[in-house]
Amino acid sequence: MAHRRPATGRVSTLSEAKASSRAARSRQLCRSRRKAVSCSGAAARQSCSRATWTWSDYALEEAGRLTHPLRYDAETDHFVPIAWDEAFERAGAALRSVADPNQVEFYTSGRASNEAAFLYQLFAREFGTNNFPDCSNMCHEATSVGLPKSIGVGKGTVTLEDFDETDAVFSFGHNPGTNHPRMLGTLREVSRRGKPIIAINPLRERGLERFQDPQAPVEMVTLGATPISSAYHLIKVGGDLALLKGMMKALFEADALDMAAGGAGLLDREFIHMHTSGIDALRADIDATDWDAICRVSGLSRDAIESIARGYWTAPRAIFCYGMGITQHRHGTETVQQMANLLLLRGNFGREGAGICPVRGHSNVQGDRTVGITEIPTEHFLERLDRAFGITSPRAHGHNAVEAIAAMRDGTAKAFIGLGGNLAVAISDPQTTFPAFRKLDLSVQIVTKLNRTCLLTARESLVLPCLGRTEIDVQASGRQAVTVEDSMSVVHASRGMLKPVSDTLRSEPAIVAGLARAAVPNSVVAWDELVADYDRIRDKIEEVFPDFYDFNERVRVKGGFRLRVGASQRQWDTPDGLAHFLVTELPLDVEREGHPYLLTTIRSHDQYNTTIYGLNDRYRGITGRRDVVFLNADDLRELGLEHGDRVDIVAGERELRGQTAVAHDIARGSIAAYYPEANGLIALDEHDHASGTPSYKSTPVRVRRAA
Repeated sequence: MAHRRPATGRVSTLSEAKASSRAARSRQLCRSRRKAVSCSGAAARQSCSRATWTWSDYALEEAGRLTHPLRYDAETDHFVPIAWDEAFERAGAALRSVADPNQVEFYTSGRASNEAAFLYQLFAREFGTNNFPDCSNMCHEATSVGLPKSIGVGKGTVTLEDFDETDAVFSFGHNPGTNHPRMLGTLREVSRRGKPIIAINPLRERGLERFQDPQAPVEMVTLGATPISSAYHLIKVGGDLALLKGMMKALFEADALDMAAGGAGLLDREFIHMHTSGIDALRADIDATDWDAICRVSGLSRDAIESIARGYWTAPRAIFCYGMGITQHRHGTETVQQMANLLLLRGNFGREGAGICPVRGHSNVQGDRTVGITEIPTEHFLERLDRAFGITSPRAHGHNAVEAIAAMRDGTAKAFIGLGGNLAVAISDPQTTFPAFRKLDLSVQIVTKLNRTCLLTARESLVLPCLGRTEIDVQASGRQAVTVEDSMSVVHASRGMLKPVSDTLRSEPAIVAGLARAAVPNSVVAWDELVADYDRIRDKIEEVFPDFYDFNERVRVKGGFRLRVGASQRQWDTPDGLAHFLVTELPLDVEREGHPYLLTTIRSHDQYNTTIYGLNDRYRGITGRRDVVFLNADDLRELGLEHGDRVDIVAGERELRGQTAVAHDIARGSIAAYYPEANGLIALDEHDHASGTPSYKSTPVRVRRAA
């Protein structure tokens, strides 16, 4: 008989105490290990690949900062310290030996600054490839791919000031309490102005319900909190596209009734006539979409959908916010485009208090794209880059993240350089990804701490420790600042104030330059001059990207500056100069035979992307563990299961075994498990066909009692 846990949200068991004990032992190991990765000789040889592979991702994070370059020694199965010059020479020799530059994958994490990312793309293009798998491929690529076809730009159109003027905020598929905590203050002020915030999410999340502001003395003293959502709808996982089509159907029907009664209608007809194309095709598509199908796929009743739509058309100005609950689906790109359709119908672009707001996670995932990290560069950009540096960039499109892993799997990629991040764990399908990394001739990881991707050793594996952004960065001209771009397209400077943990650390721009000099001995780029003074890097960014005009002057102004976003001024940077209503069919394949549930992966509160800071998820009542799956209580009963039972999650031939079932307020037909632990259920070829984003949040599965 399966062991059952007490029916409480906390899932408290004896195994929890064991887990805590293991965590304590891990922390003890990690404290001793800080020396292992920081020094040389016998101590460093403790950092053994096989031994560290058994550590949890949490234990790897707890191990602390790296302080010296490391090289994997296969004979002893240890990482050993080496000098920077030797590290660069080894990496350069391996890169020079590849038969084709397109056999190298240049991965970028959104942690990288604009300056580091710009130098990195310059390095790769002078080397001869456009292979740029990027963290954006796994999060908001649907935004980057979908919105340009709709409104001419793959970015949000709102500013923080727009939230002061809006009449309603619609929050789709994101959990600001855990993933975007700074946004809670903004939503709190919207709520305190008495404006509605409509939350649409498969799970009920505390951060979308109420917020206690630590900077509000009254709330802290009284233990009070500000309500966030005025309405909360538990949509079925993968049902957002259906909801959006339902909202448009309700809007068209209400518009027709208003017109028939002698009213002006609910659509912004002047805006549609002057600024858009495709309205007739959209109306025909929505008219042909059946209400029963909309309700079945979304998991919401018609009354609920019409209520959400009414909240939209009664708000003179509305903002749509969304996160990866929208983009990480097989139909993520189309969903983003339908969101744009709905906003266009009422002219909610290019005016105060209205627009679209994709909420990104990493501090500079948007900026990396802006300064050239893309596998599909435009000819205009490449021409300007070549003219600025006297190089000849390759023109063929490169690899995104999924394509890079496939090339490594197939043996056509020979080398991988990671500018931050933990790609092997972040991407789907570890069954494919992990062996693919081990087939490489060269792996270079530019990181602050060890992660699991570092441990997937290639023939030549190097770990190059870099400064953190909070640390003082001194180059030949003195202390330096770097820049980042936030989700509102605002570019601002960041200057480290803390003493580096080691004098041997180098900045990301300096490491990129060192690799470039070693890999391209006859480089025409003045790498040393650029790294000596980051103002020179910014001058070159301005030369290549005109929107960065007066870059160094403007970024020194408090708060920085906002880049041009054409759609914010009703300027549509599309081939015909218009915004486009785009049509897509309602996806009816969200469930597959024998797999009646849709799985979404989620982060815990003590987690940032793949980085596990702790084993608690306090807002969901989980303590000391991550081996849980959240299900609707009625679904549990239907399965003959109870809260606390051990279950397996099955996706085809893939299984995640021995999870603890937790009854949670989640939409029926939906289940949730932690990322990245559940990534093994998602095959590499399960992704959005347009953006290439893995379908982390729409995997058909079945649930069975564990043996």
